[in-house]
Amino acid sequence: MCQHNPPCPTADAGDHDAARVVASFPEQGWSLLCNGVIVFEDTGELLPDGSTVAPHRGPAVHAFA
Repeated sequence: MCQHNPPCPTADAGDHDAARVVASFPEQGWSLLCNGVIVFEDTGELLPDGSTVAPHRGPAVHAFA
């Protein structure tokens, strides 16, 4: 799917989030990466095989104050 040189990480690679955005819909809260992964603004992900990655953001900065 990726036409970039060097190619972006595949959807099953550990760094698949590093792929380029090919479509962005910020008003809906998601973006499509060139490796077929859909990333959501809450940091959750939908992989091309239909599996999901739960949101994985850290605690809010103000939580440490």
